[in-house]
Amino acid sequence: MPAGLWRHRDFRNLWLGQTASMFAAHMVAVLFPLLASVSLDASLFEMGLLSAAGYVPYLGVSLFAGVWLDRKPKRSIIVFCDLARALLLLAIPVAWGLDILSVPTLLVVALLVGSFSVVADVGSASILPALVERDDLIEGNSKLELSASSASIAGSALGGGVFQLLAGPVSMMINTVLFALSAFFTALIRDERKAGAGGEADADGEGDEEGEAAGEPGQTLWRDMADGVAFVTGHATVRTLVLTTLVINFFMAIAEPVALVFVTRTLDIPPFSVGLILAASGAGALVGAVIAAPMSRVLPLGRLLVVTAALTGVASLLTPLATLVPAVPAVVLMVAMYTLDAAMIVVYNINQRSCRAAITPDAMQGRMNATNRMVVMGVMPVGAILGGLLGTAVGTLPALILASLGTLIAPLILLCTHVRSVERVPEQIGADSGTDRRTNSGADGGTGSETETGAAAGATTETEPTS
Repeated sequence: MPAGLWRHRDFRNLWLGQTASMFAAHMVAVLFPLLASVSLDASLFEMGLLSAAGYVPYLGVSLFAGVWLDRKPKRSIIVFCDLARALLLLAIPVAWGLDILSVPTLLVVALLVGSFSVVADVGSASILPALVERDDLIEGNSKLELSASSASIAGSALGGGVFQLLAGPVSMMINTVLFALSAFFTALIRDERKAGAGGEADADGEGDEEGEAAGEPGQTLWRDMADGVAFVTGHATVRTLVLTTLVINFFMAIAEPVALVFVTRTLDIPPFSVGLILAASGAGALVGAVIAAPMSRVLPLGRLLVVTAALTGVASLLTPLATLVPAVPAVVLMVAMYTLDAAMIVVYNINQRSCRAAITPDAMQGRMNATNRMVVMGVMPVGAILGGLLGTAVGTLPALILASLGTLIAPLILLCTHVRSVERVPEQIGADSGTDRRTNSGADGGTGSETETGAAAGATTETEPTS
């Protein structure tokens, strides 16, 4: 990969910090349920509560996090969240040594770690546009996504290995070190642009002053949150991108609980081959992170988003074909499907995230990303529950087909809006003069870019969810 942003000191520090944080987050995602099940003998209900603890903060914390990040320096908040997570995880081996560690204690720690993780995740997505130029966003997001994909593969494997090698609770100390490293590198960032440096744009892309995005002095927390939601719902491009991402995540969540049952029971694929199929998602995510920038140079942005969203649904429709062939070709087909699906989701995610960041004023980045995360991640547990119910009602194969067809709604939404004709990620907000800042190759007869004014360790697009 060309040097590019590797020469950029602040981006380099952000990347090092985020890479350490991502590895820690993926290891924690494995260690928490292992600790609950193996070391604390948690019941199925308690395991369900622990799983839910990973999603609840997106619904309860996101909007507050967005306001906080828009009011204060993002770097300092990310550092604070990393240190808080490091200390919280350190409390687990301490509690184990004092013989006071219990499932309720673990649930409280998981909920607090999840809450700080939401703030840090929104902060890392919001600080990138304050460090690099708009035309470097795709490169920056690609490099960060490459780390996320690597952490998803290696971090999860390391989590299980570390738990087995060390006494369960003691394994958390490695993640304390990783979060501390993340705080250290993030603290080295020096040139974060202050909110308000991003130019001007309103929710329709028609020229309100940036000061409005930042909110009036003394404005209440609730008003700031409402302004963030209003920006996302009132801005044509951001609203469309959030809606299409929500659709993809929702139908992916429906498919997730059904897919494993389909592979193991309907296709009767042995565990080793199941592991190969699931590993293909990680490999596909790595491929997607590498090819995202080159694809964005070959295809116009709008067309690229349509193509990648469509291929995600088409790849999922390959699943029913596996019932028509013998076991070995079925495994090959499933590996191909999971690889293509993950690669296209990551390419889509990098480009839509870069577009949202580029067309959002710096003073609104936190609230835009927070609103986006709350919506697209908050829908995941709803989809998962509906997936289980749907699979029970109609069977695994029909449920997977319906989920795949539902995913194809996303490219249809893009085709029905102006986003389909956007040429590229704008280099700056308000680059064009006049009241209409959309300059695409559509009916307006513009020259190509759209400059009207935000998805993983959950990681979660990515045959993990998009964000």
